[in-house]
Amino acid sequence: DFSYVILSLIKTGDQFMKDLKLVICDIDSTLVDSKRNLMPTTRETIEKLHENGVYFGIASGRPLDELQRYAKIWGLSFEFDFVIGMNGSELWDNIHQKEYSYFKLKKEWIKEIIEFMRPFKSNYFIYYHGKLLAKGIDDMMIKSAHTSDKEIVVAKSDADFYQEENAKIMFRVAEDIMPEIEAYVEAHPNENYNGFKTQTTLMEFADKRINKSYALKKICEMNDFELENVAAFGDTTNDNEMLEVSGLGVCMINGSDDTKAVADDITLKSNNEDGVGDYLRTHFLDKLQ
Repeated sequence: DFSYVILSLIKTGDQFMKDLKLVICDIDSTLVDSKRNLMPTTRETIEKLHENGVYFGIASGRPLDELQRYAKIWGLSFEFDFVIGMNGSELWDNIHQKEYSYFKLKKEWIKEIIEFMRPFKSNYFIYYHGKLLAKGIDDMMIKSAHTSDKEIVVAKSDADFYQEENAKIMFRVAEDIMPEIEAYVEAHPNENYNGFKTQTTLMEFADKRINKSYALKKICEMNDFELENVAAFGDTTNDNEMLEVSGLGVCMINGSDDTKAVADDITLKSNNEDGVGDYLRTHFLDKLQ
């Protein structure tokens, strides 16, 4: 029985992964191509796994209201079983039809972070009541607004950013200064919040207790399976904890060096070459035929 086999014993390289319950994927530069399309092999493989009892979810730095619509956009025949949003600060459990919100940045912390990043030229912004509240409008911000399908509102002053608690604050920067910013953040740790790169031009800050693995742990607790039953895919720093705690953590070949270093395995193909689908098919489905 195919469904019994896939849930009982899945070979991954020279090791065996028992009782696969969930495949969870980062989106940008991982699950989708550079045009944010879900490629054919990935879609077909996810569908086959889901038909045979394996849950599927996505994990992103974007908010839930944006993420939940992608199942239909990508042509999947089912809704996501789980959606991790805002790097773990938001969670939608479709199995139990419940939404959860976890630790947010305090108002005074957001003010501190803006001052902390003052030495670097950046355009900072937050998700705010269904819109993007930004310091200013530039090409990268317009692209972010288009991708998220959200209106840009320009802040009148920095005080607008810390009117209330928020899951995170983001800083768009030039790619060539990102290494300097990463070193700066690492050299100045804070007891309340962390800074981490999510794209080559995007530095984000969130409550120290929050990352994608936090919400993933909650998923496992609420649905009675273990982290060792999870296969997770990602490409960059904000995926690291999720890959580390999962039974199988896979980094994309196009991923960052720090994420490759913590991963259990690396895909042979990039996100633009159907990398997730190729890996799932080769390591899971093909070995069960």
